[in-house]
Amino acid sequence: MSTVTATPSVTRERPAHSPVRARLSFPGVMRGEWIKLLSLRSTWWTLGITVVLMTLVSLGQAASIQFMMEEPEGAAFVGGMHGAEVATAGYQFGMVTIAVLGALLITGEYSTGMIRSTLAAVPTRLPVLAAKAIALVVLTLVVTAVGLALSYLVTMPFLSDFDLVPALDDTQTWQVVGGIAYFLIAAGLFALAMGTLLRSTAGAVTVSLTVLLLLPGILQFITLDWVQDIVTYLPLPAAMAFTTVSEAFSGEGGLSPWTGFAVVTAWAVVPMIAAAVTLRRRDA
Repeated sequence: MSTVTATPSVTRERPAHSPVRARLSFPGVMRGEWIKLLSLRSTWWTLGITVVLMTLVSLGQAASIQFMMEEPEGAAFVGGMHGAEVATAGYQFGMVTIAVLGALLITGEYSTGMIRSTLAAVPTRLPVLAAKAIALVVLTLVVTAVGLALSYLVTMPFLSDFDLVPALDDTQTWQVVGGIAYFLIAAGLFALAMGTLLRSTAGAVTVSLTVLLLLPGILQFITLDWVQDIVTYLPLPAAMAFTTVSEAFSGEGGLSPWTGFAVVTAWAVVPMIAAAVTLRRRDA
């Protein structure tokens, strides 16, 4: 009589919760940055202040034309103006708030410690910086368009008395408008790079406003030739090479429009490259 021995079958139980490897795509990173950016009160306050400053300063510039016309020198100055330069006179104040927004975009995460969670979710890190830069560019374009449109509307009653209303089919009008939008984007990216490099809101804002606004005003009083050469290549004077189209506002010995465009581009691109390299190599 033969005996049959049954071999028990071995069953492998799978763990109840097997790990799932999730890969965060760039659209996902972009969506996360939009949510973080638009959920902050500081973002909306900064954007609102930008529009208000650009509009009010342009309005004040247009309203002052009446007083300038009372003096012969002032009348000659007004005669050399282009209306678009008057209607967009508030962009330098908008530059200040856009720079603050660019710095806060990343230093806010460093101050709260959220940057650790952000970089843990995106270990390659560079998509985070790219997403922040894209969000900043889009917001800057929108707020610049709104600010310039309102400035155009509120200055028209004053400019029409002196035949200075900028024509919308004039190429110089769009050179001024497009140049201002480009410069504000560059200023925001420069501040974003400074925030990434310094990790401090106070430090990034101080450096950004010093380079963008204070240095040109301070160094212009130093009459040494080499100092004036340096001033020419600072962001704001370089931007004025393509945001001014009349003799009234353009200075002597400045850069050509395309050279100024290249200089402004360098002030945005080079710091962003340095910020990307630093973010990639440095611990959070």
